[in-house]
Amino acid sequence: MQASLKLLAHRRFLPLFATQMLGAFNDNLFKTAMVMLVTYQIFSNDKLEASFNAAVNALFILPFFLFSALAGQLADCRDKAWIIRVVKSCEIGIMAVGGVGLLIHSVPLLLAALFAMGVHSTFFGPIKYALLPQHLHSDEVLGGTGLVEAGTYGGVLLGIIVGGIIPADAAAATVMAVALIGRIVGQQVPPAPPVIEDHSVDFHVVRASIRLVAATLHVPRLFLAILAISCFWMQAAILGALFVPLVKNVLEANQHVATLFLSVFSIGVAVGSITINRLLGGTVSARYAPAAALLMGMFLLDLHHVASHWDAPDVVVGWRAFLALHHARHILADLFGVAVFGGMFVVPLYAFLTTTVDKLHTARTMAANNIVNSGAMVLGALLFAGLIHVGVPVADTLIATALGSIAAAAIAWRLHRACGPAFSSA
Repeated sequence: MQASLKLLAHRRFLPLFATQMLGAFNDNLFKTAMVMLVTYQIFSNDKLEASFNAAVNALFILPFFLFSALAGQLADCRDKAWIIRVVKSCEIGIMAVGGVGLLIHSVPLLLAALFAMGVHSTFFGPIKYALLPQHLHSDEVLGGTGLVEAGTYGGVLLGIIVGGIIPADAAAATVMAVALIGRIVGQQVPPAPPVIEDHSVDFHVVRASIRLVAATLHVPRLFLAILAISCFWMQAAILGALFVPLVKNVLEANQHVATLFLSVFSIGVAVGSITINRLLGGTVSARYAPAAALLMGMFLLDLHHVASHWDAPDVVVGWRAFLALHHARHILADLFGVAVFGGMFVVPLYAFLTTTVDKLHTARTMAANNIVNSGAMVLGALLFAGLIHVGVPVADTLIATALGSIAAAAIAWRLHRACGPAFSSA
């Protein structure tokens, strides 16, 4: 880990790391502020609140499904540093719209800005992973990936905390300020010229998406890795949609407790990302992934048990009163366990995608992964909304999430068997 941290002293890594972290912070500050505003101040219906949270997750992810093929092509045939600057410039305008939505409590403006931020993240996503093997040495890629993931979840955590505790007007000003800072930092990313000679781009997004996914998934190891990652993100989509409704309508707690839940989950994923890097010692391997998936499922089942037997107080409680309740720390420990083993499961799989293919195709491979992952996440959000619509209690949707861990473990085991002890030697 100490060797990986040394990357932060180099311009070939630090500006990308900081730009990604700031973007994650801003995304989650805005999304959290929006969800808390709508759930706790605008809506007052259990099913409507749960459906809105599912819609928020689906709407933010939908651009990844629609535009990832185009984003991957552009990342491969244009200077990646130049694309970063264009994308971060667009973020300033997007956050101006979102800030107005927060100020005037306009749900349509908030959702429009959320979708636009999804588009922003879609075009940034392939670049951050494609830049790593281009700017880092081969023995630095896993460490760099782990740092980027840890930094991302650090930004996510800070965004969740700030978005969950500050008023809407302060959130509006903050997202604008961070967007401006992100543009300045993005300017410092070193040039990353294209490494392919063909600079043509297919702007027909449906045709390009089908071709891209087909060209990637025909490789068995890539197919298994992307499928395993997609299982994780489908679970994450359901969890992301249920946390706030679970806290408000099952645990009878306020938005500060909802912020606590989201924060604990983000900390856990970051811890898992760093832990797996230390366990693997720089080797890209899936040997821990099946066990991590199963342990994640076990914690989900225990979380369901505690939540479904929760003795809610007579009044809505804040975080101090919540922590004093019986089983409160138990439910937080379950949440942390889910996140830690989720991080341990997914990080090596991302490292595999960036190291198993030629540098010529890294961005497009990540874009294909984003298409499949985002489709799984949209399906997860729709599954959650559907279960709520037919009357399944919010807490019981955790069972469906836990079942996904079995599928993820089985796929990860097949990938480990197919690739041998280490991906890099496969």
